[in-house]
Amino acid sequence: MSVVAVIRRTIFRKVVLNVTHFLYRNIYGMDIGENTRISWGARLDKTNPKGIHIGDYTAVTSGASIVTHDFVHREWKDVHIGKNCFLGYNCIILPGVTIGDGCIISGNTVVGRDVPPNSVVMGNPGRVVERDIKTGYWGIRLDKGNDSPIEH
Repeated sequence: MSVVAVIRRTIFRKVVLNVTHFLYRNIYGMDIGENTRISWGARLDKTNPKGIHIGDYTAVTSGASIVTHDFVHREWKDVHIGKNCFLGYNCIILPGVTIGDGCIISGNTVVGRDVPPNSVVMGNPGRVVERDIKTGYWGIRLDKGNDSPIEH
């Protein structure tokens, strides 16, 4: 790939991310932290968008769903996701859930209960399978030999 193509791609990506975050924050009223990475394929609930709170340096991957309403029971509940978290592919975060700082939610996990900080959650229903982990930016594990997180 040529240098020009890389520069174009990098600039285009930054512009699109800035526009997307502007929409989430200013149009929908979501509380999105600094340097949060949200995939274009992520599904953030727009029925109650002000109920979404995502901390700094958190990654939300493609297919991840954050739901803040329960249509059947006519309830709207806030979802809080801490900083330095990673939400895996196709995971579902249900209304009213709080995920602590430094958590990793595995792909295809359904989270219906609060998650303590520094935990790994897997399964359906989501269960804590590991505690006291250490993560850096975007949920990158730092306690498994990776002592140099990706620079932003």
